[in-house]
This record gives sequence, C-alpha cells and structure tokens, in this order.
Amino acid sequence: MKKATLAEKVGMTQIWSENGQLIPVTVLAAGPCEVLQVKTVENDGYEAVQVGFGEIKEKIITKDGSGKKVVHNPHGATKAEVGHAKKAGVEPKRFIKEFKFENASEYVPGETVIKADIFEEGDKVDVTAKSKGHGYAGGIKRHGLKSGPSGHGSKYHRHAGSNGAASDPSKVMKGKKMPGHMGAEQVTIQNLEVVKIDAENNIILVRGAVPGPKKSLVVITESVKAGA
Repeated sequence: MKKATLAEKVGMTQIWSENGQLIPVTVLAAGPCEVLQVKTVENDGYEAVQVGFGEIKEKIITKDGSGKKVVHNPHGATKAEVGHAKKAGVEPKRFIKEFKFENASEYVPGETVIKADIFEEGDKVDVTAKSKGHGYAGGIKRHGLKSGPSGHGSKYHRHAGSNGAASDPSKVMKGKKMPGHMGAEQVTIQNLEVVKIDAENNIILVRGAVPGPKKSLVVITESVKAGA
C-alpha cells in the first residue's frame, strides 16, 4: 500500500465534467492526518505507519475528598492517549489508524502530515466506513421481501411468511432472511474514482455513494482491484 488517509464524510452533491456529464459525488474532508508512530520490524515485527485524525479534548481528571478520581470530560482523550500523542509532539487525536505503507521508513512522527493531495484525480480507491444504523427492522425493509396481500381477508401484510417445513427438517434453515438488527456494519465500497482534489481545503470528491452518515469516519485506501 502506498496511498491511504482518514477522512470525515461531509455529504453528497453533484458536479459537471468538462464534457457536460453530471457526476454524483461524495465530499470527503480528508486529513490532515499527523503521523504518531512508525512501526518497524526490529521493534514491532512489522512495518506500518500510525496516524491520527480529528481533534479531541484531554480528559480533566481530579480527585475528590475521598481520593477517588473524577472524570469531568468523559468524551475526551485518556491519559495514555495524551501521553502517546505528546511523545510524537502532536495534540491528542480522536481517531488512530495504522496503514502498512511500503515506504513506511520515510515517515517521521510529529513531522510528516498526510493530506488530501496524497491522491490524484483519476485514482481508484476503496472506501471503508460504518453503515447507517436502522435499529430493529422487519424483513421487507431489511431484505426487500415481498409483502403479503393487502385485502382485509389477508392473514398477514408485512410478515416474513413461512420460516420452513414442519416435520423435516423441523428447524429454521441457516441464512433464512428474517427481521433483525439492520445496518451499523463495516462496509467497503471498491474501485471508486477520485473525481476532484481540493488540496488547499483538504477535500476529496469521490464518484458515487459512500457508506455511513454525515460526519462519520471514512478510511480511504488505494484500490486493491485498480485494474479490474
């Protein structure tokens, strides 16, 4: 892997190409990602670059009269995370991710910053994010099953229907499409095209849709099937 970065999903819009084609794109605020640590074969058994993205406040930890620790900011960085970031000479980060770059030795903690211009227009990328959560959903919404008759004499309208045979095999077969928790899963969309790069504002426009709600974390890596 040579190119990768972390980004925040801003939303979707559309732009016009030079030949007048309307292109739906997802706007991603990519980086800047600061290098926190460089893993080496000698120390860690493998080579990788650990990067941090997003601002986060430090936890304010004090002790009350009984000597018990009180955390005033439960959404801040922990003491270990603060120390890890300060060791690299940077501020604590909300998200930390490792990338196994082929040129990991060229990155310097606290100095190297990965920005949107690590990619170029026309690059093929894989985008990974957590999909939108829909809670508990029925079979029609979750799997697109056909609904039952809408007449008054119908015994069911949005029921999933039969779950299987009675005497044999006397069980619900594995993989049966049924109601349950929908979404909130890690999803990767492969071979998306980078349509435009705004290096000054660290913005990447990717053709098509990207998983997850607005302001969610997105991992962008060079495509593993770029030639497919």
